[in-house]
Amino acid sequence: MRIDQVRRLRGPNRFLTRPVIIAVLDLEEFTGRDTTDYPRFDRRLLTALPGLAEHHCASGAPGGLLVKLAQGTYFGHVLEHVTLELSHLIGREVYFGRTTWAGRPGWFEVVLERPVDEVVGDAVCEDLLQLALRTVTDVVAGDVRPQDVLAALAPIAARYEASRLGVSATELGRAARARAIPVRRPTDTSLLQLGYGRHRRLLWSAMTEQTAAIGVDIASDKLLTKQLLAAAGVAVPDGVLVTSVDEAEAAFRDLGPPVVVKPLRGRHGRNVFVELLVQAEVLAHYAQAGAEGTAVLVERYAEGRDYRVLVVAGRLVAAAELTAPHVTGDGVSDIAALVARINADPRRGEGHDRPLTRIALDEVVLAHLVEQGRSPSSVPAMGEVVSLRRNANLSTGGTSRDVTDLVHPDVGRMCLRAAAAIGLDICGVDLRLPDISAPFIPGHDRGGVIEVNASPGLRMHLHPSEGRDRAVANAIVDVLYPPGSPSRIPLVAVTGTNGKTTTVRMIAHILHRAGLRTGMATTDGVFVDGRLVYEADASGPQSAEMVLADPAVEAAVLETARGGIVRRGLGYDRADVAVVTNITADHVGSDGVRSLDDLIRVKSLVAESIAVGGHLVLNADDANSAGMARRPAVQERDPVVRLFSLSSLNPAVERHVQQGGVAYLLDDDGWLVEADGDRRTPMADVREIPAAFAGQAPFLVADTLAAVAACRALGVRVEDIRRALGSFDLDRDNPGRANVHWLGDIPCMVDYAHNPAALAAVGQLIQRQWHRPAVAVLTLPGDRWDGLVTESAAAVARSFDRVVVYEDTDLRGRRPGEMTELITAALTDVRPDIRCVPAADLSDAVTAAVRLAAPSDPILLVYEKLAPVVSLLDALGGSRNGAAGLTARLPSQGVG
Repeated sequence: MRIDQVRRLRGPNRFLTRPVIIAVLDLEEFTGRDTTDYPRFDRRLLTALPGLAEHHCASGAPGGLLVKLAQGTYFGHVLEHVTLELSHLIGREVYFGRTTWAGRPGWFEVVLERPVDEVVGDAVCEDLLQLALRTVTDVVAGDVRPQDVLAALAPIAARYEASRLGVSATELGRAARARAIPVRRPTDTSLLQLGYGRHRRLLWSAMTEQTAAIGVDIASDKLLTKQLLAAAGVAVPDGVLVTSVDEAEAAFRDLGPPVVVKPLRGRHGRNVFVELLVQAEVLAHYAQAGAEGTAVLVERYAEGRDYRVLVVAGRLVAAAELTAPHVTGDGVSDIAALVARINADPRRGEGHDRPLTRIALDEVVLAHLVEQGRSPSSVPAMGEVVSLRRNANLSTGGTSRDVTDLVHPDVGRMCLRAAAAIGLDICGVDLRLPDISAPFIPGHDRGGVIEVNASPGLRMHLHPSEGRDRAVANAIVDVLYPPGSPSRIPLVAVTGTNGKTTTVRMIAHILHRAGLRTGMATTDGVFVDGRLVYEADASGPQSAEMVLADPAVEAAVLETARGGIVRRGLGYDRADVAVVTNITADHVGSDGVRSLDDLIRVKSLVAESIAVGGHLVLNADDANSAGMARRPAVQERDPVVRLFSLSSLNPAVERHVQQGGVAYLLDDDGWLVEADGDRRTPMADVREIPAAFAGQAPFLVADTLAAVAACRALGVRVEDIRRALGSFDLDRDNPGRANVHWLGDIPCMVDYAHNPAALAAVGQLIQRQWHRPAVAVLTLPGDRWDGLVTESAAAVARSFDRVVVYEDTDLRGRRPGEMTELITAALTDVRPDIRCVPAADLSDAVTAAVRLAAPSDPILLVYEKLAPVVSLLDALGGSRNGAAGLTARLPSQGVG
């Protein structure tokens, strides 16, 4: 049994709206066998992983998996549950799993949920899968002890703890999602990206893109902070910056004991030594505080209790009293055992990944115990409290108690004044006071502000050891998005088999002409405001994320292809408008898509991933597209369905409009019309739309109707749409789609048609436009199944009597010459008298086609990569005339 490959899907996908990982599993020696073929396998597995007894396994009750194991289940299913249980053991909260047949004997796809903020490149899930595989194999062979599984799991658990989001960032993401604000973790840091486009905001723990850099710099310099606070009248303990032992000694004499020694720049209480009473301590700790090359601050120790006050946007939102780590004796256990007992609390972890931090018996703790005449082996009496450190930081094992409701107004005002003096929108103000609930007069009462922290930790407020949890993450999110403010931009997703790219480009063009700075992702790249910013096949989730992360973008139009959906999921959580142009059997046989029904299920994800009450644009002339409206997951979104059709007499359209729906039609007079009840609104005359070839290209008219429907769903005015359609030029705005180049008197139409429907449509356009015998220069993708290649070639044979066949440089798994043979056989089978000419490459194919063409005979040039085609035609002296240019060279044929 082995894992052949894995795919990580980070966005909504065929299985969940949350991320998943898909492992393709080859059962090898376990093919055709189940758990009952191995005596006592179920008992041995339960001994190794007792938690499996709680797994429901679709039964709805604990123990469901045990029943399946006893009855006999295949080993892909076992691997799924073992991986989920291992995930639970390391605190990785995932629950969904599904195992399905992968299309050949012994091969399965194991689908497992991933944490929503787990980065794409994180290998933890793969490590868990591999450990699960080894565990299952070992259990088949014999007994496996639970402690052996846990020992093997320990390094994976450590990697997971190191890579997962900390408590503060996790809660901030949760608070944003609770308000339906998009959240993405783009890297393996704590950086979160919230919102889309012009409403995108960045958040790094408790620091936002609005946090002043100068404020952060000031807060990191403890002396400068102290000086600014004192100048603002905020009470601070006296302190002296020292850079040598002699200066430290002089500072101690001047200030008098007790004092605090700490680095000028430091965080999380590291190398901070408090309540030092004698000179020897000061000098010893001076070296430790300055060990990292930083200057050292010696300041007077402020008597009282430790408090942390969180200030957000000029408002006090939480306060906590901090207690230094300590143990309480039971009269039996030594200090080391008492610490281990505390650290066993599941709320404690390493660093900041859990609500509390484990207590380390480090040099500071050991030295502090020695001062008390104790060691880790000392046994405190029953009820005796033993201090482990002097400073009260959560990051060194301390605890917190919520005191928000106890803060005296004097103290609150002092904290707000401190935050303002430093210039921070979000900060943690550290105080030493006898009592935070008592009145405080600076210069009169003891205590004051000892530090101001940029990007403060939130754990003490989110999960205090005592008292009420405070929703501080909500307060921070509210700074970035005040209640009622938008976090999203208008988003249109387009899928289908044919017409996606043209429809996307047309929608983007209309939105741009309507005044919106539009981001567009298509098969030829990512564009912002009409300019190429990233050249690639950009119809997948990475490109969608690129558009939505751009703060300049005011509206997004995303081509959403099958490959990206299957391999990576969607690059957004929900769209305002989803467009499904049509669905035919292209790509069947690829990426586990084994039938047209499979393909419909894949593409339906776009229709299902719209906002509740969003808009769904469907092709009434295509049953597979129109049928999307009846899918249960689509109906759950309660969409506004907008149909489009080339016929005003389409029965589905007539019913839809009679029932109060809206449709977009080509009427008998050649106008694109919006039908809404009894009202008919003329949108544009098809003869005035250059991209429609004066109505001679029904497939382009259909794309235009889809684009109009999407833009109307977004509220674009009729006059803006009409003006934009009149300026949409195929050659400039829709490269590679029905573009016409002239090689002398020979028109050469360049198009990406690569399946039967597209090739038939463009062939019909050429016949309608030129009414002459035509030549085709044909290549087809090698990764399509033979039947589809044959159907595509047959479609060409029906419109062209001469065909030059060439193979693309990327054979996509085919042997050289194989596609030429397959295409040629299909062409001659449909049309025995057809003239077929094989060509070595694109250049030879175009040269041969020009030789075959009589004067004025049109040529169709089908390509895989556009740039080489354009370069070649330019080198041959071709001139570019899109659909608009045809009217100057040929008489219009009218709408047909």
